[in-house]
Amino acid sequence: MQATSARPASGRPQLLQALIDAFKIPDLRMKLLFTLAMLVVFRFVAHVPVPGVDRDALNLVFSGGQFGDILGFLDLFSGGALRNLSVAALGVYPYITSSIIMQLLVPVIPQLKALSKEGDYGRQKINQMTHYFTVPIALAQGYGQIILLERAGIFAGVDITGGAFPAIIPMVISMAAGTVFLVWLGEQITERGIGNGISIIIFAGIVAGLPQIVQQGFISRVDPTGLITLVIITLAIIYLIVVFTEAQRRIPVQYGRTVFRGGAVRRAQGTSYIPLRINSAGMIPLIFAFAIIILPGTVASYFANPSDPSFVSRFAQGMVGVFDGTSFIYWVILFVLVVIFALFYTMITFSQMNLAENLQKQGGFIPGIRPGRPTEEYLQRTLIRVSWGGALFLGFVAIIPYFATLLTDVQALRLSSTALLILVGVGLDTMRQLEAQLLMRRYEGFIR
Repeated sequence: MQATSARPASGRPQLLQALIDAFKIPDLRMKLLFTLAMLVVFRFVAHVPVPGVDRDALNLVFSGGQFGDILGFLDLFSGGALRNLSVAALGVYPYITSSIIMQLLVPVIPQLKALSKEGDYGRQKINQMTHYFTVPIALAQGYGQIILLERAGIFAGVDITGGAFPAIIPMVISMAAGTVFLVWLGEQITERGIGNGISIIIFAGIVAGLPQIVQQGFISRVDPTGLITLVIITLAIIYLIVVFTEAQRRIPVQYGRTVFRGGAVRRAQGTSYIPLRINSAGMIPLIFAFAIIILPGTVASYFANPSDPSFVSRFAQGMVGVFDGTSFIYWVILFVLVVIFALFYTMITFSQMNLAENLQKQGGFIPGIRPGRPTEEYLQRTLIRVSWGGALFLGFVAIIPYFATLLTDVQALRLSSTALLILVGVGLDTMRQLEAQLLMRRYEGFIR
């Protein structure tokens, strides 16, 4: 008898019952407990601070001071560790940056492209290179963050760059080590836990910051009508994210195979589908766009000086005003960047899949389309048409905080569309992982 036969009599919601079923399975229970244990370790590390920090000045910067936008964006990928300026303040963002760089280099460099076609060995070597690149990126980013925070007055009374052995050196090394440790934690979760460990660490950091956001809403005593409207907008965005994340265009594929039956050779047909997702790029275009759009304002802030009447200073002040996250031009540029990067990244990842070549090797074909080059061109045309919807949606998700603030007039709470996209995406991916585990054991899972 299937374990789901008595489910309706329990009266429990499907999600809760599926979670209870997951804990009933010994190996799945160990995966869940191991994942939770690794997340507890991550939260402990996120609260180990770098010495010499002025906490009041740090809180002031994150509450909307100078460099608040870029630090808030980086804090998202550190799981809140940057807000505490802990040894894990860089989070896994250097690893994400390294992964993106490698994905872009593979189709450009012939050696890497050939290596990517060597199966598991090639993937392992590329993954190893990604880890190697993470270290110098973490060192460079750690140095940049500390210098940025020093200019914001975080290290009051502490000279971090002077002396025979500057204090910034052990700070940068400890922050880079924290990144490597978090990447290791994420890989442990991937191998011995549930789901993609790197994504789950980011997910846990965002969830850990939700109580502070709610508390901030009560302390600021915002207008209840605006707060309710913001909640409704948030729920609507979550619904749209789920719809566009799950939406796909299925391309039918037929496979011809030879069957030996009764001493005779017969041809049999099998049919399957190639799922082309509407939003196959995920959150990567948002990361690209935000990382680029915060650079002009950050660089300009180094040259902006209200007491300096020179052209350079006045131009820098104008750039800071345009890219401070409050101007309409800022959000228009962000929308365009997200759409461009979504289309670009989708085509880059699609070209690395070699779908047409793999179909031809496996004896598969799309009905009405000749194998080889015509199949590749058909898939590219279809993917571009489908991806336009996902790209425009991501652009809408990127700019919705601006319109939500205008509509609700709630300045104390900023709706982070990137955080919502990560939360929903990782949540769905984790539920699929558990769904697969439960279905293997004839349990009904999370997703019906």
